[in-house]
Amino acid sequence: MSTSVAEQTPSSGGSTSEPGMIQRFWSSKKNRVLTAMAGVFLVAFFVPWEAPRVASAVQESFLMMGDYAREHVILCLIPAFFIAGAISIFLNQQSVIKHLGPDAPKLVAYSVASVSGTILAVCSCTVLPLFKGIYKKGAGLGPAVSFLYSGPAINVLAIILTARVLGLQLGIARAVGAVIFAFVIGILMQLIFLKEDKERTTNAAMFQSYDDEGRTLGQTAVTMASMVGILVFLNWAPSGGQVGWWDFLHRWKWLISAGFGVLLAVSLVRWYQRSELSDWVTATRDFAVQILPLLFGGVMIAGFLLGRPGHMALIPEAWIAGLVGTNSLASNVIAAVSGALMYFATLTEVPIMQGLIGAGMHQGPALALLLAGPSLSLPALLIIGSELGPRKTLVYAILVVALSATAGIVYGQIFGSA
Repeated sequence: MSTSVAEQTPSSGGSTSEPGMIQRFWSSKKNRVLTAMAGVFLVAFFVPWEAPRVASAVQESFLMMGDYAREHVILCLIPAFFIAGAISIFLNQQSVIKHLGPDAPKLVAYSVASVSGTILAVCSCTVLPLFKGIYKKGAGLGPAVSFLYSGPAINVLAIILTARVLGLQLGIARAVGAVIFAFVIGILMQLIFLKEDKERTTNAAMFQSYDDEGRTLGQTAVTMASMVGILVFLNWAPSGGQVGWWDFLHRWKWLISAGFGVLLAVSLVRWYQRSELSDWVTATRDFAVQILPLLFGGVMIAGFLLGRPGHMALIPEAWIAGLVGTNSLASNVIAAVSGALMYFATLTEVPIMQGLIGAGMHQGPALALLLAGPSLSLPALLIIGSELGPRKTLVYAILVVALSATAGIVYGQIFGSA
């Protein structure tokens, strides 16, 4: 009997040795680097780089990265990083939890999140550091996700241009769908992950607490509003002659931004200590280090696969247009998934959609892409995954795609024509 047990012991140990060996392998940084190098070698060896389409895709990858760096990093991302750092350092954590936490009144929490995102009216990548800031400060998952969706999706000028360029019905449908989705997606995410989120927000060790050094709520609000004003007006885009008052503000955007800059400088000098400003800069740096590598990598992958509007990459736009020419379930899902992977800079979705509709895209899938595209992108999904984890990110993406496709089907049945 004892011999039998002795014989079983090595066998039992052998059955657990394999996972242990894999774990030990991945625990070594050199082994992980070696695996990454092997992956790069295999890609370099097997991909037909000399093929015209692959060569064009590689060029589009770098060209999209160049466009993104010139058009979005300095005026969009850098101010957004500073705002995210200020959220994590200057805002009172209990106030954030009170208004945006999982136990906050639902109407208040989701209204605040949606309105805040609407005021910013930024692209899917610029909203990410702001989302990370309020989420790390203690906002509930639902309100934080509502903010994440509403920022790019409920863009007032984009909705106005959609109505002017693509038709009043499509513009109204986009506006109504985006507002409803901001609430519905946030509430569903909160309900699905309710237990996990309550554990997160009740664990004090998850959050950093900073003393406000006796500042009033109004003084903090002035500081935050001045930074938001800089971000908004630095990126204030012309309407192409469609909206007069919007173009008036665009002509004065640099002066308005400078005014907000002066207000910010005065508030920082008068109301903040040097140690707080140092913590703010450190937090801003940390957000940039966490986000930028994934963001740049995602932009290059998106450029390699889909390219810039009107330029050939690995997946031509004509293929997408050919798959979305009807109001079928498949067409709407394809449009929503394509929108979730493509990167749309602010306002660029309107001329892109104009070209796709002209190429034969049905009105239903057009709405599906408009509802999914601005709020998601491959770079955004990579960064959301680093913050929320793959499971929550997958659920969020599925909700956006499913609701967008459903809205497209309903709209196509009522108003659409091939």
